[in-house]
Amino acid sequence: MRARSIELKDLNTNIKHNTTMNAKHLLLLAALPAAFAFAPLPEGKYVSRAVNIEFFSSTPAEDIRASNNTGTGTIDPATGEVVFSIPMQGFEFEKALMQKHFNSADFLDTQKYPKAKFKGSITDLAAIDFHKDGTYTANVRGEMTIKDKTNPVTTMGTVTVKDGKVGIESKFPLVLADYGVTFAKGKPSTNIAKNVDVTVKAECTHEQ
Repeated sequence: MRARSIELKDLNTNIKHNTTMNAKHLLLLAALPAAFAFAPLPEGKYVSRAVNIEFFSSTPAEDIRASNNTGTGTIDPATGEVVFSIPMQGFEFEKALMQKHFNSADFLDTQKYPKAKFKGSITDLAAIDFHKDGTYTANVRGEMTIKDKTNPVTTMGTVTVKDGKVGIESKFPLVLADYGVTFAKGKPSTNIAKNVDVTVKAECTHEQ
């Protein structure tokens, strides 16, 4: 009887131990989703030193396209802040004469105003998971400065997260007159559209 009593005591102890362990496992499993949900965002910003900017003008007279791969940009995943800086003399055209006109004092005057800048923020930052590969829609609101003239810009774009890198792409119109670029007469007034399409593309890597 004494041996049987010891066996029963050991059995009760094992049952209590297993119950305690199971309860701990359940609590751990229950806590995992919350831990992932509140995982901290990466510290530091995503940076690109080869932002591509393209602008396109279309008129019945001709289409004009220029591309620039010398821009820099940052995205802050914690705040949603987006900043781009574009060296204006980095735009390249199909025709040398177009490039000369673009940089001239009558057009962008890139010697006096060497850079354009955009500063804004992603307004729906919670919809983007910087921890998970995928393509997300982003709404961006900010200000564009060209030739020392600043105007509001609101646009929609895509943010692609893949293998620890963040790609961005957006397209929006700009009214040239808003930045002091107007042509009342002559060939520029018929060959250059009043509104031009601007496309921004960049791949950003994380920097702490």
